[in-house]
Amino acid sequence: MKLVRFGETGQEKPGLMHADGTVRDLSAVVRDIDGAALSEAGLSRLGSVNAASLPIVPEGVRLGAPVARVGKLIAIGLNYADHAQEAGMQVPPEPVVFMKATTAICGPDDDVECPRGSEKLDWEVELAFVIGTRAKYVPLEAAMDHVAGYMVCNDISERGFQIERAGQWVKGKSHDTFAPLGPWLVTKDEVADPQALPLWLEVNGEPMQTGTTATMVYGVAYLVHYLSQFMTLEPGDVITTGTPPGVGMGMKPPRFLKVGDRIGLGIKGLGQQQQRVVQA
Repeated sequence: MKLVRFGETGQEKPGLMHADGTVRDLSAVVRDIDGAALSEAGLSRLGSVNAASLPIVPEGVRLGAPVARVGKLIAIGLNYADHAQEAGMQVPPEPVVFMKATTAICGPDDDVECPRGSEKLDWEVELAFVIGTRAKYVPLEAAMDHVAGYMVCNDISERGFQIERAGQWVKGKSHDTFAPLGPWLVTKDEVADPQALPLWLEVNGEPMQTGTTATMVYGVAYLVHYLSQFMTLEPGDVITTGTPPGVGMGMKPPRFLKVGDRIGLGIKGLGQQQQRVVQA
């Protein structure tokens, strides 16, 4: 299934993508696409629905982030060896874990805000996955049982705030609109191998990032296992898994986003995003 949330910001309704390309309204079936809906029982219920019988949503409707009420938005840094190299950093001996504020979450095609005082706004195409079953001290061999599905994330970053200001990365990762998610949440039964997905990003039509999740240092299963040793992962939690090379910070000279720039990105089978940079 490809699950979506549609409607104006803050008023999104649950839906799914039908095989004919239309968005279908799930409001009569489920309250929202949240942790409860993404549980094993919840997904089984949604999978039994006759999509053709659901109301068709008008074309052109805004798509919001595919998951509602995200409890934790966890990010993994330097998770592609070639990206670590372009950042001038060593491949970490363990996953680099940081948090993004959940208020950073927005729809896949919403405008991205350039924060006040920003001079180093950057892009990062990433594979994100969503937890469907509570995970605590999960053994590696059982890790994938806890994944509900996958989606595209643009881990927008303000590098000056992230690296040059005192404290943790979270300050450069958490401004409003710094986590566009979607367009869909693709359930894991439709993704044969999350470690074999091509991903790409362009700015103003110019290719910047091309890569594959095959070169991730720590894959999805290991990240579920690893994170569950330190915190309980709850249904609806989102983990975004790092980016391949090609970010602005790594260019010589560095290149950063400006107001008016347009970003396009996507992952094979998981859809595409389009954003415009605006002043906060």
